[in-house]
Amino acid sequence: MIELIRTNDPTLIAFAKVLLEGEGIRCFEMDVHMSALEGSVGILPRRLMVPRPDAHLARAILRDNDIEPSERP
Repeated sequence: MIELIRTNDPTLIAFAKVLLEGEGIRCFEMDVHMSALEGSVGILPRRLMVPRPDAHLARAILRDNDIEPSERP
């Protein structure tokens, strides 16, 4: 799996997940429970991961909806 988005905004992650799952692309949110370590301040970003074969299509879907994906490999 590769990183598609890294953000502190939980609503952006939720919106991106709905878009991708609606197109049949599996995605996985990482670092969700890090808030227990940081004290629920929201300073540690969450990551949205997708399988490598779906990455190109997933990035195109996000760009079509004005979400700029990470450029990390």
